Amino acid sequence: MSVSMTGSGETATPVESSKSAMSWGPIFGGAAAAIGVTLILLLLGSGVGLTMVSPWSGQSSSLGTVGVTAAIWLVVVQWLSSGLGGYITGRLRTKWAAVHTDEVFFRDTAHGFISWALATIFVAGFLASSLTSLAGAGAQAVGSAATAAGAAASSTASAADLPTAYFTDALLRPEQARAGATTDDTAATAEVSRILLNGAAVGQIPDDDKAYLATIVSARTGLSEADARTRVDTVLKRIDDAKVATQKAADEARKAASTTALLGSLSLLIGAFIAAAAAAFGGSQRDEEEDLIVTPRI
Repeated sequence: MSVSMTGSGETATPVESSKSAMSWGPIFGGAAAAIGVTLILLLLGSGVGLTMVSPWSGQSSSLGTVGVTAAIWLVVVQWLSSGLGGYITGRLRTKWAAVHTDEVFFRDTAHGFISWALATIFVAGFLASSLTSLAGAGAQAVGSAATAAGAAASSTASAADLPTAYFTDALLRPEQARAGATTDDTAATAEVSRILLNGAAVGQIPDDDKAYLATIVSARTGLSEADARTRVDTVLKRIDDAKVATQKAADEARKAASTTALLGSLSLLIGAFIAAAAAAFGGSQRDEEEDLIVTPRI
């Protein structure tokens, strides 16, 4: 504590309040209001969002549209809840007497920011808990599917053994492939599957494998070599188209997730600013209402 001397030799000691500058009651009240409004708006947004998704083909909005709409709705939710919570925080606090105007403004903005932070932490924990529950249910479903698929997977070669099996087939590939494909259908089908899996792994099927596939198709179906080669090329093109469609869907999901994350972080920053500004506005309105006590003259 600093002590100064006046011109007349008197000692001037600064006055320090014994009360804390933090008013936790208004902070918790504003945070509770923000949490309630956030949950209501999130449920409303979920209901509206479900109308954009349909199990029927062609009746659902695109993934990008759903992601951008969800991000915009999160921005709206953040702004409305932050504004209301900050205003209530500033309006409910008691008037600070003998405090400079700049200090009052700082305290109001700090109260609004802390109220927003508490509400954001609670909502984030609630959403994380909900997502964890959904992930647990999804993991059980995946486990059941994996158990059902285990019997089928046990009859095929593992992914680690696929390259060895493929190159073994290439080494032992008979000169007269047509005769082998005709006499042993099971072996021919398994070898064709290994060729397709190896092509999917490396990104393309070599020309000699395409010629071998055409020979097997010709032997199994009775088509001419030219028609069999055309059928092989058609099927391989369909495989490539399916792979491109999968990559496109993954890229759209990535863009939607990126847009949602960026807009979400921006909404949080603006929400913090709105909460602080609303608390300062509510505090200024609170200070404008001044109650005066009239003391009778004795």
